[in-house]
Amino acid sequence: MSRLQPESYGAPATLVTSTTPHGGRLARRLHIDLPLMVGLLFLSGIGLVVLYSAGEQNPDLVIRQITRLGIGFAVALAVAQIPPRSFQHWAPWLYGLGLMLLIAVLILGEVGKGAQRWLNFGLFRFQPSELMKIAVPMMAAQYLAGFHFPPRPRTIAFAALLIIAPVLLIVKQPDLGTSLLIASAGGFVLLLSGIPKRLIFSVIGLLTLAMPVIWHLMHDYQRQRVLTFFNPEADPLGAGYHIIQSKIAIGSGGWFGKGWLNGTQAYLDFLPESSTDFIFAVLGEEFGLTGILVLLAGYLFVVWRGMIIAIQAQDCFSRLLAGSLTLTFFIYFFVNIGMVTGLLPVVGLPLPLISYGGSSLVTMMAAFGILMSIQTHRKLVAS
Repeated sequence: MSRLQPESYGAPATLVTSTTPHGGRLARRLHIDLPLMVGLLFLSGIGLVVLYSAGEQNPDLVIRQITRLGIGFAVALAVAQIPPRSFQHWAPWLYGLGLMLLIAVLILGEVGKGAQRWLNFGLFRFQPSELMKIAVPMMAAQYLAGFHFPPRPRTIAFAALLIIAPVLLIVKQPDLGTSLLIASAGGFVLLLSGIPKRLIFSVIGLLTLAMPVIWHLMHDYQRQRVLTFFNPEADPLGAGYHIIQSKIAIGSGGWFGKGWLNGTQAYLDFLPESSTDFIFAVLGEEFGLTGILVLLAGYLFVVWRGMIIAIQAQDCFSRLLAGSLTLTFFIYFFVNIGMVTGLLPVVGLPLPLISYGGSSLVTMMAAFGILMSIQTHRKLVAS
């Protein structure tokens, strides 16, 4: 069987003989990118092992997580069947729907734990901010793909408005962690489009000058998180308790850890949220620095594969979207690990594919389905 394969991006295509094994051809038909899928399965396997320990060896917890992972991978596979051109066409409609749902949340949303983030549809509840994790970078990529690169200031300003509008609505809920993720996803699209460096530094400067205003607008608990970040020992039994216990757990793991199921911080209930936001501390205590490095290697492999997919994408929209989704995944685990180790303030983000949870997991797997779609729907043509 022969096919056309370009020697490099923009170079003439050459006719080569395909040596793809049967399994590779099957994966191609199913629109599965095997390296990315292997990386995701590897991380999911680590997550289940650590969750069993962090969840006090509760098999029901693991079974529920396996079910959620199954749904997530099914969503990724379903999304991968959709051509990238369809995502580009749907972007304005998804974005508009997401904005309307975010406004509906502020008016009709359910209040829980001091936040108003959910819409109750009777049979199920839905968090519209999860939809915007994909809709915002998709909309920004769709808009910028219609202009020459680098974009002009007017184009950049309008794209920034598309990003800021949903972010402000999510901040209002309040949900600082999700708003930061969505702002990062849209911001990465702008960065990848080639905006001038002077504009980047100008924005950083303006944000620095606006810090007093941002501080004033923050909720009391958000200010407390920032103060705790700088000095957790100021309130060791209150606001600083999570971080102090987390660092104790990670530090006690040493090079090789105490062994699976032998951690003490989680079992003795010293470590709060051990199966969700702070599950990284459980991994560090039981598997030590070696286990942490293995986890980081898995994450970086997925990021590397995502960036390869972005580089090989054949149109501007796909390239911007793939790059943004990949870098947002990097921010996801970088912020959680920084939070748990005390290097960043606590913002309530789970560790992707490791923490126990459902809605954010399904959204993330949908994003990986988009990456697989971009990679497997590429057309090789002669030039």
